[in-house]
Amino acid sequence: MRKFNVAVVGATGAVGEELFRVLKEYNFPINKLVPLASARSAGSKIEFDDKEITVLELTETCFAENEVEIAFFSAGGSVSEKFAKYAVEAGAVVIDNTSHFRMEPNVPLVVPEVNPEDIALWKETGIIANPNCSTIQMVLSLKPLDELYGIKRVDVSTYQAVSGAGKTGMEELVRQMQDFFAFQLEDAEKKAFAHQIALNVIPQIDVAQPNGFTKEEMKMVKETQKIMHKDIQVAATCVRVPVLRSHSESITVTFNDGVEVDVEAVRESLERFENVEVIDDLANNAYPMPIISTDTDITYVGRIRRDVYQPNIVHFFNVADQVRVGAATNAVRIALKWIELGE
Repeated sequence: MRKFNVAVVGATGAVGEELFRVLKEYNFPINKLVPLASARSAGSKIEFDDKEITVLELTETCFAENEVEIAFFSAGGSVSEKFAKYAVEAGAVVIDNTSHFRMEPNVPLVVPEVNPEDIALWKETGIIANPNCSTIQMVLSLKPLDELYGIKRVDVSTYQAVSGAGKTGMEELVRQMQDFFAFQLEDAEKKAFAHQIALNVIPQIDVAQPNGFTKEEMKMVKETQKIMHKDIQVAATCVRVPVLRSHSESITVTFNDGVEVDVEAVRESLERFENVEVIDDLANNAYPMPIISTDTDITYVGRIRRDVYQPNIVHFFNVADQVRVGAATNAVRIALKWIELGE
């Protein structure tokens, strides 16, 4: 396999740092690694493959100057909006982890295990979009079930870790827990979240929309439909919880009319699906939890049960590390599939 010049935009952020770990673990074919960040972070060092590499300033010309062939963007939508075109003009494929391009009709939105065929569409714009973290882990469990029975509707409640808000989110939770043990929580500083997150849950992620849902919730609706090429009805309630890492989701799936759910068939279809693992033994307290999924590249599914009233409904719990499965690992898997397909 030939090696590539690879840039990481947002090299000093939480997802950027995770990208370096995943690239190393997956033995990604790198010829030259180009870490990029704002002028403020330029000059700092990152460690990769037992070497120190200097972070360069993100500029309009840096992609061409470094002959970048694959560019991972994870520095926020406004950065992608401004700089992705320069990477494309330099001949690179852009794999963008922000929400900026996701719903553009000519930009593929990809989870490689679910819709790898869409990667071929990258040539239209030079860009492949990485979906929202909560969407990625959900569609990984929905795809095999749709193939099994045909999905009509999905109702999902998320329990999203503070790392979904980046380093500042994690730092805020840790700081507030320290304040709690110092009996100073009443005066805790709130920057990453509108309310205290320690010992609390916040039933709002992102801004309110006119329909009463939040932007995060509507991302899950629209992205699921785009990835699965199907007008599945989706209703989401997204909640921030005081967990450092790994998102959890309580999912109810309504299958096509006339379906009678066989729980064992559901379990088997999930177990066979790539990068999904079933942990489902309620009697012995075995089910997916953030402490199991953190630092892994697996989407875990458990608490699988058929609805008490409707035979075409199944309920289950889904957990994955959203920094890896929901961001860095999915991006690297997209790039590896792009290479495999000879795009």
